[in-house]
Amino acid sequence: MSGEVSGGMNASAPGPPQPATAVVKVNGVEIPPQAIAAEAQHHPAAKPEAAWQAAAEALVIRQSLLNAARARGLRPEPIRTEGGGLESEDDALIRALSEREVVTPEPDEASCRRYYENNRGKLRSPDLWEPSHILLQADRDDAPAYRRAREEAQALIDHLRDHPEAFERMARERSDCASASDGGSLGQVTKGQTTAEFEAAMLSLQPGEVCPEPVETPYGFHVLRLDRASPGSTPPFETARPLVEEFLRDASWRRAVAQFVSLVVGESEIEGVEMKGATSPLVQ
Repeated sequence: MSGEVSGGMNASAPGPPQPATAVVKVNGVEIPPQAIAAEAQHHPAAKPEAAWQAAAEALVIRQSLLNAARARGLRPEPIRTEGGGLESEDDALIRALSEREVVTPEPDEASCRRYYENNRGKLRSPDLWEPSHILLQADRDDAPAYRRAREEAQALIDHLRDHPEAFERMARERSDCASASDGGSLGQVTKGQTTAEFEAAMLSLQPGEVCPEPVETPYGFHVLRLDRASPGSTPPFETARPLVEEFLRDASWRRAVAQFVSLVVGESEIEGVEMKGATSPLVQ
């Protein structure tokens, strides 16, 4: 704080430059403080100093790459972005630099098979369930209505025990869910897509089975039936290979970019900021 002295330090003694006053340069090219302040908005942090540090590092990396591109005589040739706009000349220069300097080998079959064998779980398709339900909405704060909803749900379950074919008709007539028009069908769901209570009850059922008790959730009471369960599976190698190749290609490129950025920044003369994360690429 201005005017305060702590730890017996002389208030007039010079200290390290603070974010508000630090002059940041890369090979003599100054990065304006207002540019760092604007960039800091993209680096949320608990303390302003941390946001300033991250923003300054990002702009130092960017300026270092621009310097390297110009030193190599590269010229910007902007292209259309995915959004339809034209990239900036600076972005075009950095892209041209990365395309020229960052070269990675294509994944071979051995590396693809090794990744496939070590990551079968990641490649496995998710388990799928197809539940149907009849929802009786109920307000917990209205105790009598809440009790009646539970009793009605149990009555529907008891009726379905002897007349399972009536489920779709009962759903259309009584369910308070939009799925009523589909006979209560919720389609395919995976873990985490329904409430915890609904999911726990669903996982306890066998295909074709109706839950013997109403399922209570924040929405009310559900008469739940599991129609189908489809366990996930790992695709054969030849099917998964394009996805594996894409992952390995991307991972290799990111490592190469990080190494190149670290090299470029290491060769730059930087003033006003201590680089802590210079291996983070700024290639968009």
